[in-house]
Amino acid sequence: MQSPRRSQRGAALLLAMIIMVLVVTATAGMVWQQSRAISIESAERARAQAAWILNGALDWARLILREDQRKNPQGGEPHDSLDEPWATPLAESRLSTFLAADRDNNAEGGPEAFISGQISDAQARFNLAGVLDSAGKPVPAQVAALERLCNLAGTASDTAARIVAVMRAATNPGDDDPLQAPLRPARLADLAWQGLDAATLAVLDDYLDLLPAATPVNVNTARREVLVAAIDGIDLGSAERLVQQRQRKAFASLADVTAQLPGITLDSARVSVASAYFLVAGRLRLEDRVLEERSLLVRRDGRIDVLRRERHSFSASGG
Repeated sequence: MQSPRRSQRGAALLLAMIIMVLVVTATAGMVWQQSRAISIESAERARAQAAWILNGALDWARLILREDQRKNPQGGEPHDSLDEPWATPLAESRLSTFLAADRDNNAEGGPEAFISGQISDAQARFNLAGVLDSAGKPVPAQVAALERLCNLAGTASDTAARIVAVMRAATNPGDDDPLQAPLRPARLADLAWQGLDAATLAVLDDYLDLLPAATPVNVNTARREVLVAAIDGIDLGSAERLVQQRQRKAFASLADVTAQLPGITLDSARVSVASAYFLVAGRLRLEDRVLEERSLLVRRDGRIDVLRRERHSFSASGG
């Protein structure tokens, strides 16, 4: 039988161990909370820095497009082509390179950041907004153009019909149950909601777009397949000759295009040599994070308005 004094020493030792465990647990919890707070603060600061940089990049793109519009010949027909400054992509560059050029900014001590971007012509693609008229009915010429384009892109034979059906259903939901009507697509990716598979949309992304209003295809920027779709009566060979000609000298008017296509009548509602809608793609690599942004801009009445912005963030290591 143990003595009372020995039992008391054992109880005291056990109590001391319990207290030590509680202190260690509480300390670990405090350290974890502090570490988590620091991580959250760092993430918020990184997000704020990234947003500031991408906002500046977008303003820069708007300035380039505004300057391009200002340089259009007075009294002449405006035109946009791939040999203009706006079409030159920005390769990935260290952000400090730009900050060092500004005496008011100190490039030292900031996070390692790299930025790249590109302005592209949204009217280089076939615009799905034109396949329906103001009453929501299919426009035969535009539907036929869409069918040609989908065939040239190598998609299923019913792809064009399915796209038109989705557009019609969203535009004319009917009176049976408006709440069950599909949402009107705002961008090409939204067609996935209506059953178009990802592989088909990935292929069509190079050829189609969905803009807020019907627009003509820009002959100076569109690829061959889009030109064949937009201009009745030409084949890939004729479209290739147009591409080669514009590489030598951009078309300044539709009359210049017509001169290259004897016997072909151009519809100014379907083709043009100028654009109003542009896409701006920006990519920022900030330490271990990558932030990509895609914006839709419209140039009208001397203004450059941002219609849509989408951002995606992911780890640079792929995790």
